[in-house]
Amino acid sequence: MPLEIITGDITRLAVDAIVNAANPSLLGGGGVDAAIHRAAGPALLKACRALPEVAIGVRCPTGEARLTAGFGLPADWVIHTVGPIWRGGEHDEAMLLARCYRHCIELALAHGIRSMAFPAISCGVYGYPPERAASVALNYLLDARRHGLDMQLQICCFDAAMTAVWHAQRRLIESL
Repeated sequence: MPLEIITGDITRLAVDAIVNAANPSLLGGGGVDAAIHRAAGPALLKACRALPEVAIGVRCPTGEARLTAGFGLPADWVIHTVGPIWRGGEHDEAMLLARCYRHCIELALAHGIRSMAFPAISCGVYGYPPERAASVALNYLLDARRHGLDMQLQICCFDAAMTAVWHAQRRLIESL
């Protein structure tokens, strides 16, 4: 199955699961997180509140993932993950971002999810440079494919400029 890079609204995709670039509280935020909460409806916030805190105000630490139903979304599931805040690249940001993708895939496989769409995790308010984020994500996802991952995967970018960055990074990776 292919790994597609598309431009669109992740909340409208008819896949088994969409990934939410969430904050550690899982109680909504800005960007894609706000859009997913709006589209899913208030039941998503209620489901997120029901997830246990692992520290005060933290339901999902950076690099991990949690699963809820999709409620009002076309997707049956939402996999919430918390990407790293960019702090110059010297604070394990790449490892934490790769861990987001790994934990999302592991959670999806554990729940029989066969198709999933990711946003550009950490590329919004968390400030991760898109070229670097795309490189980390695509290296992980393409390597998982080479090692037998059989799942329909999409990277859903919010605009054509971000999509172009991801396509360029994919061409670069595949040329090596």
